[in-house]
Formats: sequence, structure tokens, C-alpha cells
Amino acid sequence: MTARTSIFAALAVLAACSRPREVKQQEPSYFQVDSNTAVTIAGKVFFKGAKPARKRLDIDEDPVCVKLNKGGLFEESVMVNANGTLANVFVYVKQGLEGKQFPPPPAAETVTIDQKGCRFLPHVIGVRAGQTMRVTNSDPLTHNIHPQPKMNREWNQSQPEGAPPLERRFVRPEMMVRVKCNVHSWMRAYIGAMEHPYFAVTGADGSFEIRNLPPGDYTVEAWQETLGARQQQVTMAPSSKTGLVFSFEGQ
Repeated sequence: MTARTSIFAALAVLAACSRPREVKQQEPSYFQVDSNTAVTIAGKVFFKGAKPARKRLDIDEDPVCVKLNKGGLFEESVMVNANGTLANVFVYVKQGLEGKQFPPPPAAETVTIDQKGCRFLPHVIGVRAGQTMRVTNSDPLTHNIHPQPKMNREWNQSQPEGAPPLERRFVRPEMMVRVKCNVHSWMRAYIGAMEHPYFAVTGADGSFEIRNLPPGDYTVEAWQETLGARQQQVTMAPSSKTGLVFSFEGQ
């Protein structure tokens, strides 16, 4: 080997040694729920006391909104159902899942919030942290969606009539994100961004159901935007189903 060849060989070795090694990223270790022992928490959220009268909103500033709501538009802060239960209550497992990381939802599984009739629908929704949230506008006018998180990046987006859906994510878990519309001051919504899939929102019968939960000891919280929060502790044996009843009183 000539001196010149030796020099090139040495340089090649040095170059190879100086290259950064490729670090193989380790796949997250997700907790897998055993379907044979999974449990269910179900129940209802009741309102105690005289049913509060819903306030009629002043929407005269926008003639299109008036036209879309010929019977008037009413605030949604306390929605008491016909059976004395509460709608729009966010119920979730607050404690008991620490140390467990659950698989993310499929990429195609999105959650939609619509701007329809000059209000946000649904009024209260839950998403997973990192899950795609689609924002649509079904009204014949321009709306605006402005979430105001504290743990995530704030964003503010107008959406004209016929505009394509917006897609956004909350990177970090956060309870509860207040949403407003800068165009129509009465429009409000709330979003719970969760690190696990164990949550539900009560509907027209005030009921909720949280399924496929591993057995264990849990704190379950029911959150209501005006009336506050209620908590209960529950111990779930394998393959069991437990009913919980939450009650809120009028202020």
C-alpha cells in the first residue's frame, strides 16, 4: 500500500467514525385493556331544585342569525332536561389511570364541532390530546372559532360560508378549554382534551357511559360549566358494571 493510499484509507475511517449513529426510536409501550375483565361505569347527572328559566339571547346585531332562529336563541349554560337531568355535563375518570399510556385513536377518527344556527354544536365535547378536531360552518354567514387554552397554543380562525373544514389539535391534555366566537359574542363552547379515552358528555336524558375501563380504584368527576364539579370514588372489580348518580343544585 502506498503512502497516498494509506492516507485516503485513514481519512475514510475517520469520516465513518465521525458520522452520527442512527438512533432507533423505541415504540411507546401502550397499556392494553383485557376485554375479559374490562369494566363499565354508567349513570346519570341530576339537577335539584326549581328548573332555571333560560335567558333569551340578544342576537339582533346579526339579521342572518335572527332569520335562522325565528323562535329566538337561548343561552345554554344550564340545560335541564325534561326528566330533571342535566345535559352538557362532562364526565371523566380524573384519577386512577396514572402511569398508563393508552393507544391513540385511529388517524381517521376525528371529532367535529359545527357552527350551526349561530351556536357551536355540540356545546361541550371531549377529544384526545393529539386527536384531530374538525371545525365546520353550516351557516350562510361568516363565523369565528377562538379556543382559549392555558396549556396549549391559542388559535383564532375565521370561517366564511362554504369554507372547507378546519383541522386542529390540542397537543397537551387540558380541562376545560373555553371557546368563543369573536363575531358573535354569545357563542360559547367547552372542550375537554384528555390523555385517555375514558370520558363522556351527558345528552338529552342526562345519562353517560364509560366503557372498556380496566378494573381498579377511580375518582370520577362530573364537570358543569356554571355549577362546578362533583366527584365520586368507585372501586371496580373485574368484569363489573357500576352505576353512579351525580347531583347539582341551582345557584
